[in-house]
Amino acid sequence: MHDKFRAISLSHKTAPVQIRELISLDEGTIQSILLKLREFFRLGDVLILSTCNRTEVYYNHEQDLSTEIIKLVGLEKGMADVVNYLDYFEVFNDDRLAITHLYRVCMGLEAQVVGDIQISNQVKRAYQTAADLNMAGPFLHRLMHTIFFTNKRIVQETTFRDGAASLSYAAIELIDSLTSTIYQPRILLIGVGEIGEDVAKNMVHLPDAKVKITNRTRSKAEEIAAELGFEVVPFENCIEAMNEADVIVCSIMKNEPFITKELVKQFDIQSYKLLVDLSVPRSIETSVEDVSGVVLYNVDNIRSKASEALEKRLSAVPKVEAIIEESIGEFYGWKKEMMVSPTINKLKQSLEQIRQDELSRHLKNVNEKEFELIDKITKSMMQKILKVPVVQLRAACQRDEAEELIEIITDLFDLEKIKTEK
Repeated sequence: MHDKFRAISLSHKTAPVQIRELISLDEGTIQSILLKLREFFRLGDVLILSTCNRTEVYYNHEQDLSTEIIKLVGLEKGMADVVNYLDYFEVFNDDRLAITHLYRVCMGLEAQVVGDIQISNQVKRAYQTAADLNMAGPFLHRLMHTIFFTNKRIVQETTFRDGAASLSYAAIELIDSLTSTIYQPRILLIGVGEIGEDVAKNMVHLPDAKVKITNRTRSKAEEIAAELGFEVVPFENCIEAMNEADVIVCSIMKNEPFITKELVKQFDIQSYKLLVDLSVPRSIETSVEDVSGVVLYNVDNIRSKASEALEKRLSAVPKVEAIIEESIGEFYGWKKEMMVSPTINKLKQSLEQIRQDELSRHLKNVNEKEFELIDKITKSMMQKILKVPVVQLRAACQRDEAEELIEIITDLFDLEKIKTEK
């Protein structure tokens, strides 16, 4: 049996936000799981991706390890009942389906807002984590670089990335439509991590808004505020700033809600207050909507209006899918070569060893000129002998029938004893 590339996916398409936030993984947990996968299952090619919309594990192994991996994730998260959540995971055990899914995720085809550019940076970081822990072998390295190259092609050759239609931009469009009657709406952005920073940069689409930002690490807030001309609120003054704001956008990493119903009840709400929760796990209690005048949106119910950018992206999808299909075809060409190349190398080494042994046995007393000629003839013979099996192996590869031929050639030339040179 040969290793197959496989994937396990829990995403906004298979699970609601309350399930996704239970399974979401931070950087430390991802590293811990990667190390355990290497230790327990001897895995060498693993990619773990965890964003607000998905938690996914991609791996190379001859057997389906999906249940074991999900249990391991549960163990790391302290979820003894993780087996109850198995149905929320989509499992890709077909090599090509798993690779296609990874491509589609990386390009933004599977994003909540189609074409979301953030995902490609998140995938790059996930790949970097795997590489840092030596969990990316030749297969994963080649696959990821092929995907990154395909991403560049999509940017250059299609309108798929034109305009701003990320989750952050969808939030801005929502704020814009809900504050259209307010003169100079006061917006407070809490947390400037990856999504928070993206939201802040998209605030340029709300030119009349009065924006304040706050963050636990003040220097990060100041850096972004300086660039965008916003006011920084010290984190300890956060509640006061929340009371004043018409719109609160919360994007912080916290295991329990940061904004509670009890807190919101204390606010002086003149007409209404819009709360936007972009955190996973969620940072705003859903019961805040019980308070009169409070409107709450979270990552699941933010949908980009049918903006021009989104329509442009959707019209580009067939072209994007065609580029992906072409790229996967090229990758499979390399993958097939990878499958037969160790056998070809062993066969070459086996024949070369025979040639060298015979040369040293019979040509002890010939002169240099004669040696060169015989060396040339035997090399040429060897190449001609090699030509047919190599051509046949590559052809069998294209037909997906290489395994049987590899076995026959290995037995015929006793190649098991040959160690391939690195």
